[in-house]
Amino acid sequence: MHQAPEQPSALHLPTPAGSKGGLSRRGWLRAAGTLAIASGAAPFVWTAKARAAGQLKPIRLAWNASGVCLAPVAAALKENIFRNHGLEVELINFGGSTDQLLEAIATRKADAGVGMALRWLKPLEQGFDVKLTAATHGGCMRLLTLRNSGVTDLKSLKGKTVAVSDMASPAKNFFSILLAKRGIDPVRDVQWRQYPADLLGIALEKGEAQAAADGDPRTYLLRKERNLVEVATNLSDEYANRSCCVLGIRGSLIREDKPVAAALTHAVLQAQDWTVAHPEETARHFAEFSKASQSDVVAMLKSHTHGHHPVGADLKKELAQYTDELKLVSVIRPGTDSNKFAERIYANVLS
Repeated sequence: MHQAPEQPSALHLPTPAGSKGGLSRRGWLRAAGTLAIASGAAPFVWTAKARAAGQLKPIRLAWNASGVCLAPVAAALKENIFRNHGLEVELINFGGSTDQLLEAIATRKADAGVGMALRWLKPLEQGFDVKLTAATHGGCMRLLTLRNSGVTDLKSLKGKTVAVSDMASPAKNFFSILLAKRGIDPVRDVQWRQYPADLLGIALEKGEAQAAADGDPRTYLLRKERNLVEVATNLSDEYANRSCCVLGIRGSLIREDKPVAAALTHAVLQAQDWTVAHPEETARHFAEFSKASQSDVVAMLKSHTHGHHPVGADLKKELAQYTDELKLVSVIRPGTDSNKFAERIYANVLS
């Protein structure tokens, strides 16, 4: 049987050329739709049918509204990107950990959600009926220290204490991986100490910890307000082109209505590129959800890589890499085949 070719590893949509002679927002979205139609993208079949019937498909999309890296979701809602793909999206805010968000998808409390790969891979290994269809961006985790702490790089963390808000957080997992890959045992050579998220900076100032690891907006604002030094991020060195957040869709929706899953995936990816082209307007759309100033949200968005959102073989490669790396820090079972696992948890809805 002839198999459809693998989709391109990332979707890059036209970028406005500026206010003079450039595309308007409506024109940019129209051009993006034309590009997707030219590639034979499935969601536009659904969009045409939905418009012809005068109805939109209701979708419950789970997110953590405090996460600045999810601001493109707000832009997709306010700029009618979802509606242009035939979807009526209801945002469901899960203010807790991202594994709770994943559980909400698996138990049909939501149809899809955006969350951290390093938080989701373990429960996905245990069999949650959620499939990953795309990555959304890279960046948003930072490792910080005081200027006089003596911590100048990752290796100088040996024998030191790192403050975290959650002992199973993506930040703890990620920086543990970085340490392990540099010959430092993240269990024996570094002490991890949990603090309430708002007290991470105080833990540094009191000398109870020599570094702190967490995600934006907390770490960006902490660095700015307390004049801290950024030791590393999840875009450091070999991770400069690695994504961190992913779109997960409940398996039953993909099996029952693949065109809708495809439409949602396209819309979320389009919102990432829209954010790259319009960070200021994305920050404005996100203002009602964020305690950070719009200028700070813009700075955070520009420090992330919202133009990097792989699908297909490239995403499966990144998922397999993370799986192998999580074995280094005893999160994923050592016997798990990373490539087979990545194949199992990924769903190609774009062809």
